[in-house]
Parts: sequence; structure tokens; C-alpha cells
Amino acid sequence: MTSPEREPHPTEDATRAVGEAPVGEDPTAGQPRRSGLRNPERAVRGLGAGTLGLEALVLLLAIQPIRVVGGDLGGAAIGAVVALAVAAVVLAGMMRRHWAWNAGTVLQGLLLLGGLLHWSLLGLGIIFALVWAYALHVRRVILG
Repeated sequence: MTSPEREPHPTEDATRAVGEAPVGEDPTAGQPRRSGLRNPERAVRGLGAGTLGLEALVLLLAIQPIRVVGGDLGGAAIGAVVALAVAAVVLAGMMRRHWAWNAGTVLQGLLLLGGLLHWSLLGLGIIFALVWAYALHVRRVILG
């Protein structure tokens, strides 16, 4: 004995949201995967800005310990660290611009080059280059 096909209840179609796929169909077929975030672009901008802001804070707070423990951190090196920190803050505020992500990558390279002035700047450069690479990875995964 075969069962007759079930007729949809009259309110079943009415309660379905506009544009929602009928039961049994994949609603995401042919569409990019959603991240589940309300505003993915804003979340990714926040991640980039937070990363650069943290980098600026660490750079400024590292000046005195480097001078005390590491010694021989001259005026040029301190000026370079302050300039990098200011650039990081400015870029953090400019994360709405597409080019700011590329500029952030250049900033990480400049911090790595700061290792020529003092070895501890190379260490900070490696750490923040890895953090920035992760932020770029998250951006690519969320935004596609």
C-alpha cells in the first residue's frame, strides 16, 4: 500500500519567509557560504584595527624596557618605533579603505626591518607579522 503524497498545509507556505527555499531544497545552493555574522565586513575591519592598535600599544610600551634591558637603543631607533606606532594607529583608523590592509602588511615588513636597529624589534616584528598573517587569513575566510 502506497501512501499518498502529503498535501502542504495552507499555513505552511504562508509562514515561510520571503525567498526561503521550499522544504527539501538546499537554500544555500549556488550562494557563497555565510559567516553567520550580522556585518562580516565590519567584524573584519574591527579585527584589523584591533590588531594594529595592539601593535601600536606594544611598540610604545616596549621602548623603555628595551632601553633598560637591551641597551643601545638610540634616538633613531626610538624615533622609528614611535613612527611605526603612529602609522599603526593611523592605519587602524583607515581600515575602511581597501588599501589599508596592504599598508598594514607593509607596516609589518617595516617593523621587521627595524630589527636592523635593534634585535628586539625583529622579535616584535616576527610576532606581529604572524598575528597580521592570521588576521589576513580570517579576512579571506570570512569575506571570501
